[in-house]
Amino acid sequence: MTTLKKSPSKSGVNFRKSTFVESHFTPQRRLHEEASTATFFAEIVDLVKLNEPTGQLDEDTLVCDLQHFFEYPNVDKRNLHLWRDINGKLVGFGQLFISEENEQIEGYLYFDVHPTQQGVLEAEILQWSEERLREVGKRSPLIKLRTRCRENRSLRQVLLEKQYFTTERRFLTMACSLNQPFSSSKLPTDFTLQQLSSEGDIKAWVEMFNGSFIDHWDHHELSIATVSSWLKNPHYKPELNWVAVAPDGTFAAFCVGYINQEENTRTGRKDGWIKLLGTRRGFRKLGLGRSILLTCMKQLQAANIEQVKLGVDAQSLTSATRLYQGVGFEAVNTWLSYIKEVQL
Repeated sequence: MTTLKKSPSKSGVNFRKSTFVESHFTPQRRLHEEASTATFFAEIVDLVKLNEPTGQLDEDTLVCDLQHFFEYPNVDKRNLHLWRDINGKLVGFGQLFISEENEQIEGYLYFDVHPTQQGVLEAEILQWSEERLREVGKRSPLIKLRTRCRENRSLRQVLLEKQYFTTERRFLTMACSLNQPFSSSKLPTDFTLQQLSSEGDIKAWVEMFNGSFIDHWDHHELSIATVSSWLKNPHYKPELNWVAVAPDGTFAAFCVGYINQEENTRTGRKDGWIKLLGTRRGFRKLGLGRSILLTCMKQLQAANIEQVKLGVDAQSLTSATRLYQGVGFEAVNTWLSYIKEVQL
């Protein structure tokens, strides 16, 4: 498969490209020290919202969440790249999330460019991401690069397909108004609901998560360390993290809600999210998913949230889309998942 080739700027604009390493942006030579992490992520938020006013990067990720991802333990800071014009204005960014499993390297890329530079910088950002994956996967027999694109961004789709990306999956963003009453949904006999209450519960929760999604498309094992870092997110609310517990104490199903209050204040909206919902194999078809989903939605409602959103695999074999439709969710956006095998 042909790899990306760097082409000259179509507009004749000169760009300064910089890679984040510790507290400096340094390509081949050391540049001046950049502003704080919060400052340049605020620039990224403003850039993305020029193209996507909701700030969504895929079916369930907001651009305002990227800073927290960047600050996860052991995240390599070289996986973030910024492009500025000669006046120092941010005109593009790429942020890679790289996983290594079974000698296979996979990268997931978030990226965007200023509207005036569409068709100019995207290919260079994709080239950077491929080069970065080659650095990480020098001895890997297989390297894959993934990214998402909203279905109605036709120019982005054309760009990706010209760079030999192919579509592999469709995802939906769904939304439901909370300005309405919701019926109760009873748990099966002797099942109980509880909140994730202590560090000691994390191991059991991770085992439940992995057991719930092991048969899902593109599943990656979740680690205790990753979940521990989630719980340190400043927007994490324990009252929105629910677990259905079987009579023998087994964690059987879960639902995690999320509110980014800073983003709601900035936009004037009152949005919440269902970030995770799953039922462990062996406990499906009991109504646990519906019951725990409604519980979390009511908690969001009690927190003065007016609309709840979630992302879902449109081709899921677990009938998740029908479950969400059954409690009032409707599709508001479709996202295409693109993939490319990267040659060494």
